[in-house]
Formats: sequence, C-alpha cells, structure tokens
Amino acid sequence: MCAARSPIVSALLKQNVVLGCITSTGRNGGGGRPQHKTDFLRHLNTSTNISDTVTAETVTTHAPINQYQSIKPKSVSDFQELYEATKKKFQSKKLPVDVHPDAVFACNELDLSEVQVYGFDYDYTLACYKPVLEDLLYNLAREMLVKRFRYPDDILHLEYEPNFAVRGLHYDVEKGLLVKLDSFLQLQLGSVYRGRTKVDADEVLKLYHNRLLPIAYVEGPNNSHRHNTNSKMVQLADLFSVPEMCLLCNVIEYFERNRIDYNPEIVFHDTRTAMGSCHPIMHATVMKNTEKYIERNPKLVQYFQKLQKAGKNLFLVTNSPFSFVNCGMSYLVGANWRDYFDVVIVQARKPKFFTDESRPIRLYDEKTSSHVWDRVFKLEKGRIYYEGSVRQLQELKGWRGGSVLYFGDHPYSDLADVTLKHSWRTGAIISELAHEIKTLNDVDFKKNANWLQMLTQLIEDTQDDDSEPAQLCLRAWMEERDQLRNKTKNVFNEQFGSVFRTYHNPTYFSRRLFRFADIYTSDITNLHKFSTSHTFYPRRGVMPHEYASHFI
Repeated sequence: MCAARSPIVSALLKQNVVLGCITSTGRNGGGGRPQHKTDFLRHLNTSTNISDTVTAETVTTHAPINQYQSIKPKSVSDFQELYEATKKKFQSKKLPVDVHPDAVFACNELDLSEVQVYGFDYDYTLACYKPVLEDLLYNLAREMLVKRFRYPDDILHLEYEPNFAVRGLHYDVEKGLLVKLDSFLQLQLGSVYRGRTKVDADEVLKLYHNRLLPIAYVEGPNNSHRHNTNSKMVQLADLFSVPEMCLLCNVIEYFERNRIDYNPEIVFHDTRTAMGSCHPIMHATVMKNTEKYIERNPKLVQYFQKLQKAGKNLFLVTNSPFSFVNCGMSYLVGANWRDYFDVVIVQARKPKFFTDESRPIRLYDEKTSSHVWDRVFKLEKGRIYYEGSVRQLQELKGWRGGSVLYFGDHPYSDLADVTLKHSWRTGAIISELAHEIKTLNDVDFKKNANWLQMLTQLIEDTQDDDSEPAQLCLRAWMEERDQLRNKTKNVFNEQFGSVFRTYHNPTYFSRRLFRFADIYTSDITNLHKFSTSHTFYPRRGVMPHEYASHFI
C-alpha cells in the first residue's frame, strides 16, 4: 500500500494533512460538492483501466488513461484508495493456468506433414548431460590454466558454482565485464559483474555512457548472427559455456581481490582455449563412465521408431568425434543405433559445415580410426562420414528447403545458417525450459508478476499528475515496483535472472532463438506425443498498438 512503506506519506497521514478534496464533475454536474469516498471507490472499481492478464510480452498503451476523470483524486488518502482499489481488483483475478513442462512452443507455423527429413545435433540435443559434467569441464579447464598457462596455483582452489551464470550472457572482452542484454541491446542494470562482484549502476553507466549499446559494439561492423572478431563482446550461447563463464569470473575475482594486474581479453582467450582443449579429456572420461554423465532417455528409441515407421529420413550432424558419439548413442539407443539414421556426419565443425562451400565430405574408417581420401560419390546408410558441407549433403541426398527439420541446442551454430541460407525448418532444444517453466508455474511468482503489471499500469496512469500527493505516492509505488522486479528476476537466477527475459523485455538470447527456431522445447522426445502430420501454430502476439488483453 502507498503509505505502508513510505515514511513521508505515513507522516502526512499522522498529521491528517489533506491537500485537496474530491469534487464531482461528472454528468450529474455536482458543482464541486465533496464526493463520499465509497462513491469514489465504486467509480474506481468500474472505471480504472488495468490490464487483465500476464501476457507473453508486456504491452503498454500510452493514451491519457486518467479514467477517473469525472472524480479526480487529489489527496494522499485518495491515491491510497486508488491503490487499494487496484490491489482489490488484482486479488479478485484468476491466476494464469500452468504451462505444461513438456510443451512444444511455436515461433513460426510448422506443418510436420511437409517435413520428410529429420536432422539432429548430438550434444544437448540427443544426449543430455547430468550437472556433474559441468563440474568435470570446470575442473579440467581450471587445471589447464595452471599447468599450461602458468596461472597462480591458488586458482586450483576456486570452486565451481553451478548457479552463478546462465547461458546467453555477453562478456565484454575490453572491459572484463559479464553482462546481460535485452533484445534492444540494453544492459540489464543489476546484472553486470566484474568477476563475482556486482558492478553498481552508476559505474556501469560511467563505463558505457548509456544503457543502450551500439550494435557494432555488440555484434561487430557486419552485424552478423555469428561472432565477429572486431566486436567488443562475445556471447556465451551454449550450455558448455556455463562452466566457462564461472571459471572466467572466478579467475578475474581472484586477480581483483589480490590486486594482480591482468588483461581481461587475455584472461578470456586463455579460459576459452583451456575449456576447448580439455574436451578430448572430457570425452575420454565420459566414455569410461557413460551412466554417470549422460541422462538416459527411454523415449528416444520410441521417437526414432515412430519417425522411421512414418517413412521419414533421419540424419545426424555433430561436432563431436565418432568414438564419443558411438559410445553415447549405444548407451541411449543401443548398439544398432546407426540403423535409424540414413546419414551420420561427425566432427562436422559447425557452423563451417553450414557456411563453407569447398570442404569435401570424407569417409571415416572405423578400423583404423582415420579418414579415407577417396572421393565420396554417395552417402550410404551405416557408414560414418567426416566434415563436409551442407551443400554436399543436399546435393548427394536431394534433401532441400522446407522438407528438412533440423534440431540443435545452439541458436547460432546449429540453426541460424540453415534457416537463413538453406530455408530448412528448425527446432531448438533448450533444456533450461524445465526450470523456467517450473518457476513460471509457482503461485507466488504468478501473483508477483500479475501485481507487477497492474502496479506498473497504475504508475503510468498517475505519472503525469504533478501534484504533491500524487508524486509522494508515485515514489512509494515505484519503490514497490523495483522490489517486485527484483523478486521476479531472482527466482530464476539470483545474479542474472531468466534466460529468456530481462526485467520485462525478452533477452538478446530470446530474440535470436525466436528468429532462428520455428519451434523450441526442453527435450527432443517431447515431440513424440505429436503425430507426424501435426501443425504447430504460434500464439497470436499482441503488438503495442493492439488490444492490451483481448485474444489472450
């Protein structure tokens, strides 16, 4: 309530300071007679325009919505009544229904009856890893920083914190900051970190001069969907980057606390090189104890069988080596896993697989674990292929355009080029959705999100009233709004919030996901319950100039 958390308003009420009265100027022509507060409340309950639902996008109309024009609040107590009426309306509303955790979400209409070919990435698409894999990657890269790059031995004592970062963040290689951007390239203040220490808003604005960053600063001069070496920022967009971000921030925090001079760009490249170099060791470790690291998914075989029975073609294109893929797929599907795939390509080196024109597809010799130099004239079922390009894959198999649906976990290296250049249909596997949906379905979160939206509307409707009572209450309402914004952010991740949303806007990651993925879901086998002729329809989004709550 307005006065509940505002010392100024509380003092005014205790002193019974009334700065105005409510006058009737309605159609009955009250001639300025005082109006009873119950009439004022009754008018508020029927006239105050508050958005009715928590929508996917916050839509705000900027017309002068002083809907209580006939009875205008003038005193602090009047604005309190307005606040209480809004709160009462909020409490009377039904909460949104739960989101199903296994749902498939459509960004673009997708008719599966038009899809003849299903393609898959391996890591975090077919093979989903247990959290212990992140610990393994972190520990291996940490050790490599010390042994190979001669970082201080104390680095070995810096432990992995799995709940520190989320994917989709940007690292500013010049300033040494880990930041979260929204779809408009705005910094989310309160989620900027130097090492493990939050950088306050004043320092952030001093460093960047603005919350809104130039597109060339974030994406480089060519504004490509892929990272440009001339850009100042690098986005960490896959799940393998989560332990990388934690290690990077731990090392920087160590240097900061011990007042050791460092170059943030060098630390970034050393950390990235260490993380990449330890993947072969990680592969060998996982192969020795597959059950410890890979989540078993009994529905995977059923899904492949369903597609095969429907006469669909399946292929696998992965950056991982054959021995690693073979071990994991044998664990997940069985020793005969290759029987389900018409083409298997390993060490494809995406995204180059989707962009390069001249790299030849080579045959992999399983007996010698080497690559054959013979020219490949056709792609045969049961054989393993290496590198190559999507151009050759399409030419040799005749698979083109909208008849191909490819699934991956990385919106850029897996999905961007195939949809922009080859018109393939795409599906993103975003495992974090499970946690996000669980949070969205929490009753307290629903209440806080709904009240946040209604309180924001109340603030907007009142903000142009420059009277002292209005401004006193607005300050208190804004304080409450800030608390609600932080509360709805922190339930996802205390440092950075949701993968998909900043305080209210979609994240930069979401923008790319929605652009490059026709559908997305938390697990590939969530599609098993749909027929191969099912059509996924996107929700009709509300644009800012359209109805705020109709059709929702």
